[in-house]
Order: sequence, then C-alpha cells, then structure tokens
Amino acid sequence: MKRTKIIDALRRTDYGSEIVVKGWVRTHRSSKAVDFIALNDGSTIKNIQIVVDPSKFDTNLLKNITTGACICAQGILVESQGAGQTSEIQASAIELYGECPSDYPMQKKGQTFEYMRQFAHLRLRTNTFGAVMRIRHNMAMAIHTYFHEHGFYYFHTPLITASDAEGAGEMFQVTTLDLDRIAKQGGEVAYDRDFFGKKANLTVSGQLEGELGATALGAIYTFGPTFRAENSNTPRHLAEFWMIEPEVAFMDKTELMDLEEDFIKYCVRWALTNCADDLEFLNKMIDKTLLDTLNGVVSEDFVRLSYTEGIQILQEAQQNGHKFEFPVTGWGMDLASEHERYLVEQHFKRPVILNDYPAEIKAFYMKKNEDGRTMQGTDVLFPRIGEIIGGSVREESGEKLIAEIERRGMDKNLYSWYLDTRKYGSCPHAGFGLGFERLLLFVTGMQNIRDVIPFPRTPNNCEF
Repeated sequence: MKRTKIIDALRRTDYGSEIVVKGWVRTHRSSKAVDFIALNDGSTIKNIQIVVDPSKFDTNLLKNITTGACICAQGILVESQGAGQTSEIQASAIELYGECPSDYPMQKKGQTFEYMRQFAHLRLRTNTFGAVMRIRHNMAMAIHTYFHEHGFYYFHTPLITASDAEGAGEMFQVTTLDLDRIAKQGGEVAYDRDFFGKKANLTVSGQLEGELGATALGAIYTFGPTFRAENSNTPRHLAEFWMIEPEVAFMDKTELMDLEEDFIKYCVRWALTNCADDLEFLNKMIDKTLLDTLNGVVSEDFVRLSYTEGIQILQEAQQNGHKFEFPVTGWGMDLASEHERYLVEQHFKRPVILNDYPAEIKAFYMKKNEDGRTMQGTDVLFPRIGEIIGGSVREESGEKLIAEIERRGMDKNLYSWYLDTRKYGSCPHAGFGLGFERLLLFVTGMQNIRDVIPFPRTPNNCEF
C-alpha cells in the first residue's frame, strides 16, 4: 500500500480506511492494555498517534520501538478522542526499519541548543529544528516567488572571485598550491602558478557581479552562499551564510526603500500564511511574543530616518540616563546592534529604515550625497535583530568611483571589469543585501544564528 505523509493523514476524514504511514518515533508509551506511539515524518510539526493492542504484536518488536526508531505502521484511520489531535491509526501491522539504541542524543528531554549543536546531523529530527527547517524552505520559496512576480531575473554570481566586494579583506583563500611547503622553504607564493593564475577567494557578496546583471537585464536578484573569514564568535555571525541581493537599474533611494519594505513584509506574510503550525509551536516554546511581533511588522509602516536624526535620538537617550554598553560618541560612529535595537524597540516601536550614513563607515561603491559627507545607504533595522538589510544607491560616475577606490588605497586593477559598467553606458542603479539567516532569526524567534542553518560554519567549527 502506498505511503501517506503524516501531514496528509491528519487532514483526512475518511475514517475506517486503511492507511500506511512511515516515520520516526517521538515517544512510545506502553501499558498492558494499550501502547501509544507518536510518529513524525518531518512533513508537519504534528505527530500522528499509532494505537497498538500489545496482545496482537510481538513483545520484542514493541520493546525495540524506542524514541528515534524508524517504523512503518499500517492500520485503520479513526477519529481521535484525545485532545489536540483529529485522527489516529489503529495499528494492524508494524515493521521496524531501524532500531535506535538508548544512547540516541536526541532523547525526549530538555537539552539545550548548545548541546544540540554538537549533533547538528541529528538535531534536525527534533520538533524545534524540524519547524525551523520547514520555515527556512518556505522563506526561500517566498523570496523566489516575490522576485519572479515582480519581474526580476534570478542571476547566478560566482562563489570564487579575485575581488573583495566589501574591501574589508576578510576572505577565505582558494588555492591548489601547497602553502605549507612554500612557507617551510621560505619562498614567496607564486600565484601565477596557481589554478586561476592569480590569488582567488570565496566571495563575500555577489553584489558587484549582480550590478553587471542589472545593467543588462534591468532587475536581477542573487540568492546563494557567501563567506566571511571574520573571527566573530557571536550569536549573529556565521562564516558561511546565504545572501539575497537584488539589484535594479534606474532605481533611486526612495524606490529602494519602498522595495526593501515591500519585500520583507511579503516574506513575513508568507510565513504567517504558510507556516502557521510551526509558528504556533515556536511561539509557545521559544518566544511567546513571536506572532505579535510578526503581525506588527506587516501591519505598520516602517519609519524612515536619517543617520543624523538617529544619532540625535541616541544622544538624547544617553543624556536622559539610558545606559548603552557602547557609549554614543557622536556623528560619524558606526552603530552597534544595541543602538539599532533601541531605535526600533524603544523609541519608535516599529521597524526603521536608517539612511544617509557618513561616507567613512560605508562601502566604496555607495553614491555620495551633495554634501560630500554622507552616502545614500539604506539599512533596515528590525526588533531583536538590529540591521537585517543593508542597501544603497550605487555610484554611477566612473570618475567618482575611481577616486573613492584610490582614496581608500584599494587596487583599481582588481575592479577593471566592474568599472567598465561606468565606462560603457553607465546608469543609475541601486540594490540591497539581506542575510537569509538573519531573516530566519526574526521569523522563527530563535536566539542564535547557528540554530537557523542546518550545519553552521563558525570559528573552530567545520563538522559534518
């Protein structure tokens, strides 16, 4: 008989029908009169209950159906009398596919997330991580659907590159040379003998290549892995993460902020519509304000605020006795997460798009305002997260872009192909970057970014 997914089995009302389900045991409660097996196959946060008459089954078989074991259960679908469930299965046959010994690390007890990170290959079978991964899938679908419906083209940018999009130098090197042997021999690394004939790295962003796509296709978006060799052991940083980076020709700053707000609201609405069961579970178990926060984001307009106004608000708060871990020193400082969250959570109590940042704390490619001091950057700040989107209008003038590259001491030759977009038919354009895992942190209510990606890559951690 064909297997029925548990999500579909729970929706069926044709009671009395024979049904087959397969999955992993969450719990097994035994007694002389009846056994109850809670079975889950990953298709839903909800388990289906298998009701077993122990007198009709082999004792050793039932004994080996423990938490984590994989089974196939066949029986009659009946209406459940228990609270919180609609259907259950009166078992007529059970096949044990895979036993699970008592040292199974994901036993039904209150393990910490830190403990479960040691078993990233097994934690996916728990209720919490099953919910997070289903939401992760749905957010990916929301992203592709939004951009497709709005006339963007999915544009694949390289993972291996010779340029540093951010100019920060925190990149992972890609080489086929034996660097250890070269170092022991005291020689210099001859990158012209390397695989690519020059020094190459894993990308920190697909933006620069995305700009090339926008100047040909009008509106594109990237969605893929990016890498930062930043030695940051914090709940908000990963060495490998996914980025969404749309880029649009002929877009100004106001239109960019409109896109940022509309896009992220679309994603949150998608989650509320398509992930209701998982969000209800996370609202109950992880963050009891999660649903209120998500609904608040989609129902209110984002505040649009200049960096200068933001600094004034933070300075006034500090003068009035608010204690920041990192004191607000004045105009020109780079805001910390606590400053961003103060603006969102305490002052405005809704998301903020902070714009017109000092040029010195932003990337070289951003367009300067007429004052010469500020750039047309647009950062979206969210509750609990701080910055969730970083965007800007790009500098379309080749002369100004070259001057900024030289002023920052960057190697102009590495960006010759990028500068060609300003040489041959330059156009105004803008775009933003959204860290996928930061969006997931917000949507799921999880507290650590390592818990919203299946296999986190962080300093001293490259398991699985």
